[in-house]
Amino acid sequence: MSLAPAPRIAVVGAGLIGRRHMHHIMREAALAGIVDPSPAARQTADQFETPWYDNLQELIDAERPDGVVVATPNRLHVEHGLACIAAGLPVLVEKPIADDVAEATRLVEAAEAKGVALLVGHHRRHNPLIRKASEVIAAGALGRIVTVQAMCWLHKPDDYFDVAWRRQAGAGPVFINLIHDIDLLRFLCGEIVSVQALDANTIRGLPVEDSAALLVRFAGGAIGTMTVSDAVAAPWSWELTAGENPAYPRTGQSCYMIGGTDGGLSLPDLGLWHYAGAKGWWEPIERRALPAGDGDPLALQIRHFCQVIAGETAPLVSGHEGLQTLKVVAAAKIAARSGGIVAIE
Repeated sequence: MSLAPAPRIAVVGAGLIGRRHMHHIMREAALAGIVDPSPAARQTADQFETPWYDNLQELIDAERPDGVVVATPNRLHVEHGLACIAAGLPVLVEKPIADDVAEATRLVEAAEAKGVALLVGHHRRHNPLIRKASEVIAAGALGRIVTVQAMCWLHKPDDYFDVAWRRQAGAGPVFINLIHDIDLLRFLCGEIVSVQALDANTIRGLPVEDSAALLVRFAGGAIGTMTVSDAVAAPWSWELTAGENPAYPRTGQSCYMIGGTDGGLSLPDLGLWHYAGAKGWWEPIERRALPAGDGDPLALQIRHFCQVIAGETAPLVSGHEGLQTLKVVAAAKIAARSGGIVAIE
């Protein structure tokens, strides 16, 4: 019995995340080509020994890949995603799915109308730590979730902002960093139905925020806080605690706390806290470290994409999921400007 050939996957955008996708595609599938008009991308294609194109349609016509990863700047996600959908090609679009809700909706509806698989690159959902946390919560180990706390505190060096778009509205840590945390807490704790927010640019004085705080309500009644800053010297962020990306030094701390009527869970250390007997603040509370498997979430995401291409499974992070996470981010931006509570569809 012969094995099916590995799917041929193209990558649009040869920046940092695009190159990481290429490495994983080379291991999990076959790299069909690279689309990026920059001279550096042509050199990258030579290094990967794969065809180079400066136009997505040219690649589609010439290579006819089995799937496409879109890792271009946010403003181009919809344009490139629509081109793949029009060609009937399953597409994995990096997060955020788009830079505004209306355009994201257009992309999701186009994929549905065409019957083409649309995935969004919220890769952290593929982390074995998160899969384990989801299982524990679904099994009722925490009881009814009451409150949630998430921290994304880190320090981006001054030269990070030498790139012009990183100093502009929409490029701050809410869109770049906190969107991942919002997506994970939606995955673990249910839909977010309303949000209040404050943001500030007091440290750098740029047109984009350097810090923000969100107060959110979940559909199940739980409430939570999420804070983000890229201007603090601190160890409490997913980037610095989870060990997903070796580029970030691991601090051994936790950045999420999820509290329920029967127990509490810290992440990413998977510390489950519960009472051995009667519950009460005078009673001893115990911690148990939960086991989880290993695996690079980006590699697992590409492996999952291959299974979606083969028709073996449905997308873990569908276009709808990416759209709903984007709606929370958009609501937080509106709430920060208005000072009010913003409801989310």
